[in-house]
Amino acid sequence: MALFKKWIFKIVKLVYAIKDENLSWQTANQDQQAKLKQARMLSEQALVAELQKKSTQLAHDITLLKIRNATELSILKTRCEQDIKDYKQYLNALDQLKQSIRQSYAHLPEAVAFTIHHHAKQLLNTMWEADDFEQKMQLELRLIQFMTTVHEDAQLHLDNAQVGTLPQKTLDLIQQR
Repeated sequence: MALFKKWIFKIVKLVYAIKDENLSWQTANQDQQAKLKQARMLSEQALVAELQKKSTQLAHDITLLKIRNATELSILKTRCEQDIKDYKQYLNALDQLKQSIRQSYAHLPEAVAFTIHHHAKQLLNTMWEADDFEQKMQLELRLIQFMTTVHEDAQLHLDNAQVGTLPQKTLDLIQQR
């Protein structure tokens, strides 16, 4: 049992020696540990401040994007509304053109007036659906040329008062396309 007591005494002595060594080390390095703890706290505070700053900047950027997108959407809606208004005016002008043809060429079958109207409407739709600006302008010129030709044919017919004549220039334009 004495041997057992010696072992326990040595183990207890070793544990106390380790504790004394640890206490000595902590005492000797207390200033350094305090500085490290302070540095860690300052670093965490700086990180929190940076995150708050970035969060605020991000919220600001999001607000600006929302405002910009709302403005662009409003402008786009206004443009679309104007485009619809313009398109309706074009259609009304084409309907008036059809009525003018029917009045000027009362002897013609309605199908001819409808064909001319349909051709003008197809030109309008093709122009309206074109994505390329240059192509849109060329199609608009073709539509204007077509409508001008129809008007000239009608005016020529009224001026000459020839019964039974056809809007020949207009029909020639339709055949070319």
